Amino acid sequence: MIMLGLSPMDDVDDEILARVGTALEDCYPVKVARQPRIELAAGEYDEKRKQHNAPLVLKKILKTGSPEAAKLVGVTAADLFIPMLSFVYGQAQLGGRVAVVSVARLRQEFYGLPGNPELLLARARKEAVHEAGHLFGLVHCGDQTCAMSLSTNVRQIDWKNDGLCAACRALVWEGHL
Repeated sequence: MIMLGLSPMDDVDDEILARVGTALEDCYPVKVARQPRIELAAGEYDEKRKQHNAPLVLKKILKTGSPEAAKLVGVTAADLFIPMLSFVYGQAQLGGRVAVVSVARLRQEFYGLPGNPELLLARARKEAVHEAGHLFGLVHCGDQTCAMSLSTNVRQIDWKNDGLCAACRALVWEGHL
């Protein structure tokens, strides 16, 4: 069992973090340890795009995260992008130490719809499991119900489970990665 540090960023609430932490412990050989809140700064924000730069956010998590944690996951309410895409739900270092999940586009309100707290929590769990999977070396899965399947819109997130398919689970738990 390894320690995974889970950091709230900006104004992510405790219920989201609690559900994400449980999902991560259910899917991976980790013990989740809550980390101090990380505040995003102007240096990670792109004024033209009105979004935060995910690679810079990863660097911030890595710099401020606990050295005792083998893996670090930050959860933010900020909208994220990477230079080659208009937005991302999250980003992780493949086989690395740090990941970030954004709940900005997981909220129904982002799309002009009434809020749905349970749907937000379900989506956050799925995306956290997905990004943490990359930390364990998992790549995108062809099984559309697996949390490791690629999601380019929220409908695809809604179709997946918040757990790993048998093949991905075996790769993680049997140490094949």
